[in-house]
Amino acid sequence: MTVRVVLADDQQLIRTALRMVIADIEDIEVVGEAENGEEAVALAGELRPDVVVMDIRMPGMNGIEATRRITADTSAPTSPTRILVLTTFDDDDYVYGALRAGASGFLVKDTGLDDIITAVRVVAAGDALIAPGITRRLIQDFTAARPEPVGTRSGLKGVTDREREVLTLVGSGLSNTEIAERLFISVATAKTYLTRLLSKLDARDRVQLVIIAYEAGLVSVNRAARTRDAAR
Repeated sequence: MTVRVVLADDQQLIRTALRMVIADIEDIEVVGEAENGEEAVALAGELRPDVVVMDIRMPGMNGIEATRRITADTSAPTSPTRILVLTTFDDDDYVYGALRAGASGFLVKDTGLDDIITAVRVVAAGDALIAPGITRRLIQDFTAARPEPVGTRSGLKGVTDREREVLTLVGSGLSNTEIAERLFISVATAKTYLTRLLSKLDARDRVQLVIIAYEAGLVSVNRAARTRDAAR
């Protein structure tokens, strides 16, 4: 199926460049453009795109508020519109603000075009994708707020030992491929475990699973770093 995309950025040059690149992609189609948050919200409600590629700093309503409004819309007759933030700034306030508002992806504009296209597909499929290093910063943010993990493993009721193992690796920032290699399973099996975790834990996406893993005491900053380094 074709992924329908709305581009939201106050710079016409950025929108034009992305549109030109996507024009050569068979399974992705740009169905609308917005130059501010208000237009992005309106187009999302009117066109029901699969993905909005959203800038953060725009005149009027910014991308974070637009993301919050779009993801809060439960009136969509089919699958919800997902948000991929693409911005010049990777400041922590922007990162966490966007993720808390419901964004499923966060990339900076110096990301390669091929990686941006891949991110659109990943987000449209219901997964989450964030720029390298942000997963660890996400855990560090929670560590700063809570020096010791809450450790509420009772919140993982119904999760099997194997699923808990996968959740720990997700929380450490490993990709599906890296999880599969670590556990000696196929990538398809790793994705199946991820889908089960999303359902059992009522999580929207991978980012929420990272938070859950930390709050359950499965990962810490140092452990995540060691696990991530071992996967390289």
